[in-house]
Amino acid sequence: MQLIDIGANLTHASFESDLEQVLTEARSAHVAHIMVTGTDIASSEAAQELCARYPGYLSCTAGFHPHVASDCDATAMDTIRRLASAPELVAIGETGLDYNRNYSPKDAQLAAFEMHLQLAAATGKPLFLHQRDAHEDFIQLLRQYRSQITGGVVHCFTDNAAALSDYLAIDMYIGITGWICDERRGVELQEMVADIPADRLLIETDAPYLLPRTLSPKPKDRRNEPRHLIAVLDMLSQCTKRSSAQLAEETTANAQRLFGISLAI
Repeated sequence: MQLIDIGANLTHASFESDLEQVLTEARSAHVAHIMVTGTDIASSEAAQELCARYPGYLSCTAGFHPHVASDCDATAMDTIRRLASAPELVAIGETGLDYNRNYSPKDAQLAAFEMHLQLAAATGKPLFLHQRDAHEDFIQLLRQYRSQITGGVVHCFTDNAAALSDYLAIDMYIGITGWICDERRGVELQEMVADIPADRLLIETDAPYLLPRTLSPKPKDRRNEPRHLIAVLDMLSQCTKRSSAQLAEETTANAQRLFGISLAI
């Protein structure tokens, strides 16, 4: 079995002291490749540095999370464009809209999102997308640029069936995290994941966040890691009535197809 974690924040400070062990344990848990998420210039540059340290095992993204959209201007996007030219950079983002907390004003979020869409169109690289409580504005912009972009994943999907239908209608991939392992918040997601076509499903940890609540025992520090991707897979198996082995094969093939990832033999 080989798994691909399409979203892990390995540049987070919580991984500074033991990243080598984290990656070793991920390999032992069948995680054959990890995409490191860039959420601003610092984390995007750090993600590329990690890829240089672990060539072939790590790839990365580069972009501005909507929380920091206020920091995204033409000069900042020039840096993201430079990072995007590297072969280990497999997606533009994290980018999108988040109206749940509005850490950046809506106008700034919309402007930043559109700049990322334009960059994805120019580079031919797929998008790593974030949406929370902003579906209508998000899908409107995404539809506007859909014919110009190669594709993308709606990362950490937690929305409703109507939103899922909208994303699938424009051939977006859907990223599922440990949210699905939450017996409180994840029930609606558990009920709808079987509706995601086999060729559009991706899995991720979003480490160090979203520790699967199904883990037993749970780590004392509550830090999520790529090795826990198997918990997401197991819950998906329960919800879809497909075997973990089948889901591993499907999601790995999907990640390879969307992001052009090659796995080391």
